[in-house]
Parts: sequence; structure tokens; C-alpha cells
Amino acid sequence: MRQLLTVAFLSSAIFSYAGGVFNVIDFGAKGDGKTLDSPAINAAIEAAVADGGGQVFLPAGTFLSGSIRLKSNIELHLSPGCVILAAPAEMKAYDESEEWGDFPQYQDGGHTFFHNSLIWAEGQENISITGFGMIDGEGLTRKDTEKAGNLQGGSIGTGDKAIALKQCRRVTLRDFTVYRGGHFAVIMTGCDISTLDNLTIDTNRDGIDIDCCKYMTVTNCKVNTPHDDAIVLKSSYALKKPVLCEHIAVTNCNVTGYKCGSLLDGSYIPEKVNWVCGRFKLGTESNGGYRNISLSNSTFMYSSGLAFEEVDQGLMENITVSNITMSHVHHYPIYITTGCRNRGPKEVSRKSSARDIQISNVIADDCDSLCSIIVTGMPDEPVRNVWLNNIRLHFQGGGSKELVNKDYREQGTNYPEPKFAGQTPAYGLYARHVVGLHANNLTFSYDRPEYRPAVVLDDVSDSKIDDIDAPTEPGIEKIVMFNCENVEI
Repeated sequence: MRQLLTVAFLSSAIFSYAGGVFNVIDFGAKGDGKTLDSPAINAAIEAAVADGGGQVFLPAGTFLSGSIRLKSNIELHLSPGCVILAAPAEMKAYDESEEWGDFPQYQDGGHTFFHNSLIWAEGQENISITGFGMIDGEGLTRKDTEKAGNLQGGSIGTGDKAIALKQCRRVTLRDFTVYRGGHFAVIMTGCDISTLDNLTIDTNRDGIDIDCCKYMTVTNCKVNTPHDDAIVLKSSYALKKPVLCEHIAVTNCNVTGYKCGSLLDGSYIPEKVNWVCGRFKLGTESNGGYRNISLSNSTFMYSSGLAFEEVDQGLMENITVSNITMSHVHHYPIYITTGCRNRGPKEVSRKSSARDIQISNVIADDCDSLCSIIVTGMPDEPVRNVWLNNIRLHFQGGGSKELVNKDYREQGTNYPEPKFAGQTPAYGLYARHVVGLHANNLTFSYDRPEYRPAVVLDDVSDSKIDDIDAPTEPGIEKIVMFNCENVEI
């Protein structure tokens, strides 16, 4: 194909490239893994833009690259055998971070700055990255400007993301692989009408971050993130205002927590339990909130489970989860919480809220004994209307009898991670500050003797618990309630 395109180019000074295909080799790219090829790739993109758009074609080879600037009406196509290799920081091949201005940074540098990335676009439309090639972020940093949940401010200052797209429309990412993607393998902020399909991501921090986006589907993706979140929706202040993340459908995806690289090489070596590993999450950045979100037909392996966290004065509503299997679950299988961290402008006075969340048809084995299912609101703003249906969880067990009376940490301003709160008072389901909890057909079991109740309800009202199949040790109650009203068992 490369030879045909070259012949077409030489045969006519007027006819640019056959079928709107622009081969980066014809613009000086070497693909030898030593020559910095991003200037040639960007030249091919500019030529395609001048021609009204087209496909920028990367044949087999290793293309050492700094920042690649994706533009409207461009398809960046990575053919089989093609590797875009992120240049090391000392080559200074990445674009400078854009100006942020005097507006406060309520999110870390990875969410704030986009231009210092391997592939980036801002304000573009009808763009795509396709093909069965690979993006290898070897030269990217996995650092950020946040420490223990506290922002340090400023730009990370070098290549830190494999793909960063901001305020783009009609985006398609399909078929390629990302290995070692840096802080974020893929981050999309303020992007509308987008498709992510058949991606394979094996990375050292976050996999796919969807921030302040709408009308997006994520399908058929394999995401291995042993040190951070796999597929995560956020709603930060990166657009300098609160923006809902809404109308997002995620289906037919695999989430894993194997050692980085072992998904790709087929060795599948489980990573030890980190502070977080894998998982599907809403949060923590949640200034606008989440609405109309669907997760279905997906699997989790050696990973944390589902985490829905609204802690920054946004709303979380109309969330559905169905047909999920998990094996070797780190820390917790299902976690729903609100809090008042309130990372945002001080003049915003609304409270975080969550309502209308339905989770059904979930099976999980080897669940960590740290946590049961957790559903927790705030004393003055309970979580409302949660349905838990047809859920089967098998736990490692081993909880002590005294935990039933544990003063379990209120979320408050704390970073919303169950690890920091310790073991839950129940081994199967713990709910506090909830109105309208509907739990039906739940089955819990365990390996080691478990001396916690199966279910503990605290400040729960207008709720119904029906058909709970869960063993308890002699003398241990199955369901314990504190300060509850109108709860039907």
C-alpha cells in the first residue's frame, strides 16, 4: 500500500494522496524506533487537514514520538505491527501545557492540562484513532499533582497521558492497544457523541477516564489496571464549571488487575492488593455529577468492584448495573456513597445527593472480608431509592463479633475509599442514612467463620428486605437494625 501511495504522489503534482490516505513515511517518518517521528506524523496530519481531511496512515514499524496533534476530520490509523512509542522526557518532545489562567484548580494536573500528552486534541470534531496497532507509553510519567487526596497544583510538566481529548465531538477510538499509558491511558473531557470500541488497555495507572462527557458508548474493551481505576466516569472542574457526565453506556467489557503487561503477554499474573485495583467507578471528582449511566454484561477479575462516589456537591441519579460477574474481588464488591469533601468553589452551597440506583444480576466469588456491600449517605442527605436484586456474593469471611457495634466512619470530608474506614459492621450488606432501600433475592456465603451479621441497617427508612439467604454463626443475628423506621423484613 505504501508503494502504491508513493507512486500516486510522484505521478502527479496535483493529485495528493490516493483515497485521502496520507502515509507518514512519505512525510519523513522512519519507523525505526530511534528517529523522532512525531514531526512527520504532524506534517501528515496538517496535509490531510489542508486536503479537507482523510486517513493518516502508520504502517508497521516503531514510531518514536512526542506530542501528536489530532485535528478535525482526521483518522489516525495504526496498522498491525505499528507501535507509537512515547519518547522519554529528556527528549523534550512533548508540547508545553496550555495556559490555565487565574481560575482555581480544583482537580490535579492530569485533569487540568492536555497538550502535554502523547496524542491530544482540543475543540476538534469528527476525529478517530483506529487500527490494530499499539500505543506504548514507555516515556510517559505516571505521576500526578495529588497526594493522599490533596491537590498540589500545577502541571505535571511532561508527557503524562497517552490520549487526551478535550471538548471534542464525534470521536471514535477503535481496535488499538495501549500499553503503559501514563497517568491516563485515555482521558476524554467535555466530549460529546463518542464511541470507544474493542480497545485493549494494559497500563500502570488509570485506563479510561470519561469526564464531563455525554452521549458515549464504551463497548468490548479489555482494561487491565493493577494500580488504579479501570473505567471511571468523572465530573471535575476541568471545564471551569460543573458539568454533568450523562448518557453513558458501558457494556461487554473485561476489567482485570493483573501485573502490568501480563494481560498482553498472556501470563495473567495477579497483582497484589493495592489501595485500589481495577474497578468501575463514578468519582471521585463529582462537581456536576452523573445521570443516566448504564453498565452491563461485563466481567471483573482480581479487581475492586463497583464504586459510585458523589462527594463534591453534584448529583448521582438514574444509574443501572446488570449482568456482572466478579472473581477475586479486592476490598469491596459494591460501594455506593455520598459525602461532603466539596472540592470546588466555596460559594456552592448544595449538598451531594444520590438517588434511583439499580444493581441486579451480580455474581462474585472470593470477596475480600474487609467490606460488605456498602450503601451510605449523609445524616442530613440520605441516599434515596436503591434497588439490589439477584445478587450472589461469596466472601473470604473471618470478621469478629465486636464489629457489629463498630462506630463506622462517616464519610464527611474524608477521601471516599473503604480501605480507610476499615471493616464494615456486616459481612454481606451495610446500609446507613438510606431512604428507600429495596433488597431482594440476595445470597451471601463465606469460607472462614463469620461473626458479623449478614445485614446491618443504621438510620434506614421506608425500605424492604426480602429473601435474604445468608448463613450466620450460632448466636449471631442475621439482620441487625439501629435507628430504623418503616423497614419491612
